[in-house]
Amino acid sequence: MSDVSVIVRSKRQVTALGFIKKPARLVTYFILIIGSLLMIMPLVWLLRSSLMDNAQIFIFPPQWIPDPFQWSNYPEALTTVPFGTYFLNTMTIEVFVLAGVLVTSVITAYSLARLRWAGRNVVFAGVLGSMMLPSAVTIIPLFILWRELNALDSLLPLIVPAWFGGGAYIGQGAFQIFLLRQFFMSIPKELDEAAYMDGGTPLTVLWRVVIPLSTPALIVVGIFTFIDVWNNFLEPVLYLNSEENFTLALGLATFKGLYNAQWGYLMAASMAMVAPIILLFFIGQRYFIEGITLTGIKG
Repeated sequence: MSDVSVIVRSKRQVTALGFIKKPARLVTYFILIIGSLLMIMPLVWLLRSSLMDNAQIFIFPPQWIPDPFQWSNYPEALTTVPFGTYFLNTMTIEVFVLAGVLVTSVITAYSLARLRWAGRNVVFAGVLGSMMLPSAVTIIPLFILWRELNALDSLLPLIVPAWFGGGAYIGQGAFQIFLLRQFFMSIPKELDEAAYMDGGTPLTVLWRVVIPLSTPALIVVGIFTFIDVWNNFLEPVLYLNSEENFTLALGLATFKGLYNAQWGYLMAASMAMVAPIILLFFIGQRYFIEGITLTGIKG
């Protein structure tokens, strides 16, 4: 009988605890929903503006549903300027920068995380220190360098730095190295020792042990790099002069002139540019979250 009373009492406590937690959970959900709506509001505004003309966009009070829908904004925005050329230039930069960033970041992070050599911690401290260096500090020296190399108005200044630990901006490469190093340190070193006992070399361990186990982290680095290059505006506007070399981010600026702006076309082109990033996030969402949560914090 005493056991039954204990069970009943336990059930009552669990039920009471559930009633206590339920209001708190509802409040949490409410706050998250409100926050989500606030975060998605700019995207909704961009979408409705992309289907309006200039008069509708700036009407007050704001009109949320276009009337009529300006579906022609999209084909006209994508054909008014050589959008295909901008897209091809951007994807060319994406491919070479992604390859360069992944190769250099993986090798550097592996050396800092799994190999022992004199001055390793000092070098890692220098890598972290470069993350605090403002990009404005390097703009003039880099511009002079590429000018002396006769590489202005080409894609080289936007691609080559990725193969030397750089990226879309200074400090990007350092962040990726840091992220991969922390992930590599969370992999048991017993796997390295087993590979060495089988006659493997450090490159064998990297290729057959570390990289296969680091897919989530590599995908995170790839997503970050892709977004940074896709949105990069400063470097293209510095180095590119010819329209046939423009990127998508730079091409969007052509919709806004000195005296007027084609806001409907600009919003439509912006929506077309944002769509691939949204699609990329939904495709790689699982790997993105997994890579972030599994990244270690060992020193």
